[in-house]
Amino acid sequence: MGQPKRWISSVREEQWVEKAVPSGTDVGGAADLTLTSDVYQTVEGFGGCFNELGYVALNHLSEEDRKQVLFNLFHPDGEQKFSICRLPIGASDYALEWYSHNETDGDYTMEHFSIDRDRKYLIPYIKDALALNPDLKLFASPWSPPTWMKFPKAYNYGTLIWEKENLEAYALYFVKFVQAYKEEGITIHQIHVQNEVVADQKFPSCVWTGEQLREFIRDYLGPAFEKHGLDTEIWLGTINAPEPWDEWLKKKAADHDAYAHTVLSDPEAYKYVKGVGYQWAGKWAIQRTTISYPELRYMQTENECGDGTNTWEYAKYVFNLYQHYFTNQVNAYIYWNMVLEPKGRSTWGWEQNSMITVDSAHPTVENNPEYYVMKHFSHFVTPGSHRIGQQGHWFGNAVSYETPNGERVVVIANPFKEARMVRISDGTAVYEFELEAESFNTIVFDK
Repeated sequence: MGQPKRWISSVREEQWVEKAVPSGTDVGGAADLTLTSDVYQTVEGFGGCFNELGYVALNHLSEEDRKQVLFNLFHPDGEQKFSICRLPIGASDYALEWYSHNETDGDYTMEHFSIDRDRKYLIPYIKDALALNPDLKLFASPWSPPTWMKFPKAYNYGTLIWEKENLEAYALYFVKFVQAYKEEGITIHQIHVQNEVVADQKFPSCVWTGEQLREFIRDYLGPAFEKHGLDTEIWLGTINAPEPWDEWLKKKAADHDAYAHTVLSDPEAYKYVKGVGYQWAGKWAIQRTTISYPELRYMQTENECGDGTNTWEYAKYVFNLYQHYFTNQVNAYIYWNMVLEPKGRSTWGWEQNSMITVDSAHPTVENNPEYYVMKHFSHFVTPGSHRIGQQGHWFGNAVSYETPNGERVVVIANPFKEARMVRISDGTAVYEFELEAESFNTIVFDK
């Protein structure tokens, strides 16, 4: 490992500040963090979710400011360099109103399937991003099936009606979605079967059991994609549960893992699944699944949302989520809303954080603390990087990577309320960094 060439630090009062890099010294004592030659998962990238309310907020800006925000998020030379992003199939809880792509009762052949609504909000947002990064990968998931496919007949709460004709039609619904977006010039690279499979919520939702996921993927969705010649990947996701159940579900990690294991232990279902997406309380189960199925790919599919106040304290918590998920083998980390109005209120009343806030009354851009948490990872850890090994007492506050060009990147937080000296070693030299109190840091080492 070469010498450190860049050190960037962010604290509550000032973000993304270049610091002077220290000179190395001979190894004289134990380092706090030692990088090793171990190589782990490949990083596929970072991103966020395209939602209607985000597009509305973005369009409060002047054309110049709007273009700058998009450049910073998506361009390979921008600040975030997003390379994989999410979109909803129908309404998420951050749509302007609830909808699906086919509300014609009993239309099992999907003759009335339409993405017309998306052409007003989501497709322009996505095309703006693709214009800046044509290599941007996209994955999509429904929050709710069409209401006539559910019991009770509503976007929120309920389950899919488990009848053969209905299940065949729902598989076709996914096919039509992928095909319709392709006609718009947009490739859907992955389908995740259901957002939050265990969440029975007042926003668009649908509860699935592990056995239902297994049967639907094995007998309906996988064969439908084969029949129609789609190369879109099928992912088992997104597995989670939101607050206030988080603490209860923390004790139920085995139940979460049972969703994945129920599907993946069936060879006929397994053959269709390319990866597993976990979010929220699914964080308590991901370790079990990655140990059992190390050959699959994994994704953190939705960053936890906060309460709309966008505090530095919550950003510290979110940093720990990045560290947890990457240490447990995810290949990608996806934020939730990239842009929202102040307080980030959803259509069902929950106020949530966002990376960027745009106030319609005073249309200026405010980059929130979690914007910088993401940037400390995504700016230097480009697709094709690998997580590498590390040892020492600061392991739990850091994640280390090697990029395709051979640089090594250490992303490390100081969670304490006072500055701490941290000694980082490659085994031949030690470099001392005085990390400011409650700071996020990225240190880049030469090849």
